[in-house]
Amino acid sequence: MINMNGTFSGSPRSLVFILFLNLILLQSSFAQPLPTKPDTVHTTVLPSPVDSPAAGQAASDPFAFGDFSWLNGTSRKTSPPAFDSKYFTGDITFDFNYTHSYNRPIDNTVVGSTALARNNELQLSFLGVGGDIHVNNVRGRIMMQFGTRSTVVPRNDGSSYKGQYDLQTIYRYISEAYGGYHWDVWHGINLDAGIFMSYIGLFSYNNFENWGYQPSYTSDNTPWFFNGLRLQTFPSDKLKVELWLINGWQSYGMFNHSPGAGVSIYYRPTEKVDYIFNNYYGKDDQGAPNRYRVHLDYSYERRYINRPEAKFLTKAAFSLTMDFGFENGNGVTPFGKTDAKTKAVLPAQNFISGMLYNRFWFGKRWAFNFGGGYMHNPGQYLVLAPTGYADTLFQQQTGPGSTFDAWDYSTTLDYMPSQNITLKLEFVHRAVVDIGPAPGTPALKGYFAGPGGVTSPSGFANTGTYTYTSSGASIAPPLSSWGGWMPDMVKSESRIILAFLVRF
Repeated sequence: MINMNGTFSGSPRSLVFILFLNLILLQSSFAQPLPTKPDTVHTTVLPSPVDSPAAGQAASDPFAFGDFSWLNGTSRKTSPPAFDSKYFTGDITFDFNYTHSYNRPIDNTVVGSTALARNNELQLSFLGVGGDIHVNNVRGRIMMQFGTRSTVVPRNDGSSYKGQYDLQTIYRYISEAYGGYHWDVWHGINLDAGIFMSYIGLFSYNNFENWGYQPSYTSDNTPWFFNGLRLQTFPSDKLKVELWLINGWQSYGMFNHSPGAGVSIYYRPTEKVDYIFNNYYGKDDQGAPNRYRVHLDYSYERRYINRPEAKFLTKAAFSLTMDFGFENGNGVTPFGKTDAKTKAVLPAQNFISGMLYNRFWFGKRWAFNFGGGYMHNPGQYLVLAPTGYADTLFQQQTGPGSTFDAWDYSTTLDYMPSQNITLKLEFVHRAVVDIGPAPGTPALKGYFAGPGGVTSPSGFANTGTYTYTSSGASIAPPLSSWGGWMPDMVKSESRIILAFLVRF
């Protein structure tokens, strides 16, 4: 438990185990031993005309009793896959975006996002090509990725710098790759090994499945993927319990000598409600082998209007996500305290965040949503590191004792002429209230890219004394070589995003 002085007594693994064990026992009365071969909860489902689980099709496959295409972070498609056969079901996504920052950075660089990379340019963010393989009870999924996300996401994994063989290069073009086996027990049991999506933070990695395009901090600063083992169990058609044994927190490798572990619980008692409970434990800090991380990510989604035949407002829903986490050990505590023996001040290291979104549907082609969130992260251990020379300054000031508080809001208009195409027009405002340095380190003036950019005085990476690797990647010279120029970092940004998404 967490004591009043901020310490944590008892095993964190035991805490996580008790949390999900109680939930399993609470919902165990729904279990029915019907054989199926389900995939994850984010698969396509067929629509049900009403909210009753008994209506429409038989409740054999997990979550197949209703239409959950309204959920944030789940595919809205209810039509059959475009490429399907006995042994393979294809999945292809094209995600293009154009974004304009009112800060107008000279180098067109976006800071603090995994969905965006470049300003004032049409960019391919994500080309996902792959699908699901299914031969009897043997299963697998492969999803190759190309575009800016193949650089923007892997760069946030510090575990790849441990040892040799450049894990970022090895894995950057793979978003999902796992193989496993299915058992016809309960409503299905799956055991998979490889790289799979985490869904901590509610939003999907595939923006075709999300209400908005730029996620709030709760989603953008938590894992998109895990590398390891997962066991999916479906005791009933309304409940999924998934266990993880993984290398770590969105990491290709392992920071220390202890794997990460977690449990994810999805419960959907009716077609209009979704409960999500994600719990994680691991040791994910370089140079701090005895520091452990606990993270709880809970979401609630509810559809409160469903009038398919209405002429104007046909559907409305909201999603609420709350996260709480902390780190403890090797000089930090969850909430800060003074060591009784040494009298040294042990700084706080925690993560408290939330986000709330509301969405309205107008017929089948139009939707509008608005929302936002906040993030409080003393220790900055989940803050996305800026790029360019801004990263140099960020790394100098981050660590125990540093602070980070930020908030954002967004509005999004969707036009969906078919189930395969979505056009998004989004306005986003993000602001950092406080970004304080660790004791004895220089402070930053901001976090987002300002007009001067973060690359060089001219904005280009082929000027000055930049050098290049054999693959063509640029290596920045020391910041001091620019004669006093510094990256321009500001505390807020507003931007417009135009996205074109196609999925088959």
